[in-house]
Amino acid sequence: MAKHVLILGGSGRIGSSVAADLLAHTQADIVITGRTISTGINVRDRLGARVTFLNLDLGDRENLRSAISGSDLVIHCAGPFHYRDATVLQTCIESGVNYVDISDHSSFTRKAMDYAEMATNAGVTAIVNTGIFPGISNSMVLQDVEQLDEADRIHLSYVVAGSGGAGITVMRTTFLGLQKPFQAWIDGQWQTIKPYSDRELVEFPAPYGRTGVYWFDMPETFTLPNSFPVKTVITKFGTIPDFYNYLTWSVAHWWHPWMLKQKPVIEFLARVSHFMTDVTDHISGIGVAIRSEVTGQKDGQPARSCSTLVHENTAIAAACGTGSVAQLLLSGQLHKPGVWVVEQALPTPLFKQTLAERGIQVQRQAS
Repeated sequence: MAKHVLILGGSGRIGSSVAADLLAHTQADIVITGRTISTGINVRDRLGARVTFLNLDLGDRENLRSAISGSDLVIHCAGPFHYRDATVLQTCIESGVNYVDISDHSSFTRKAMDYAEMATNAGVTAIVNTGIFPGISNSMVLQDVEQLDEADRIHLSYVVAGSGGAGITVMRTTFLGLQKPFQAWIDGQWQTIKPYSDRELVEFPAPYGRTGVYWFDMPETFTLPNSFPVKTVITKFGTIPDFYNYLTWSVAHWWHPWMLKQKPVIEFLARVSHFMTDVTDHISGIGVAIRSEVTGQKDGQPARSCSTLVHENTAIAAACGTGSVAQLLLSGQLHKPGVWVVEQALPTPLFKQTLAERGIQVQRQAS
């Protein structure tokens, strides 16, 4: 009997990509949700007969609970997660339904973690931050940590070309991440960092090469120090073309913090950026590259393990991360009641297996 998957926000760019991934790698029947009926119907028709559309607002608690209770797995793709509470997760736990999300902000991750004991007691497996970064990036770090006897420092960096093939929600997420300083684990203590600061040139695989990246508030910034006994965790993000980096830097450093906390301002910035990337995507592409570097000790000597990944479409890569976790939950290969981030729940052999099935390779270097 086919499993039933509910994808909240499934009519959006990333949500529909997750649906496409599950159609390719599972036999599940899928319900996608959204607030715009015409968009939802178009996406449903494009994805095929195993997909149905449900017009649903997450604020409608009664219909949300009804949709969740009829599912074997819920995948939450309805961002921006800066604005979300943990209602969906709580409802899944109360309904005994496993949960996955594509959340990408530390504030939401912290809210979700508060439900760990509740999920454990209910026998529900909930895995957050399952996309590309966070998500696949976390598993790359885990793989590098496992190569060493002792890890001291994690440097995780990402670069996205243009819009990354994602919708305007991702643009909102970028500017929401500039709103305030955040805490990072440096030299064994939490230190305050200004977003989009301390530009660093990092060598990514072709076609990106040497690219500028900046401090950015990501869930990995606090989850990796909780997962691994390291002294330093650095998370940096950049875009190409490089002039987008300078525009984002100017917003982070020259605009008054009060302005960045106003929803109309964030909406304006997101829409202008989306318009600009509609033009430049044809030149830059919409791909992504991730680089994980872990340094520490191996056999009593200084050692380093570095992993890289490149994909031509950021939205599809994110869907591969989420789809992999969902596939393993549906098949029963992954079962770990509680609320977890990816590096705490997904063993490296399963990570490598599901990525190989999707034709994605992680390149690794050790020294």
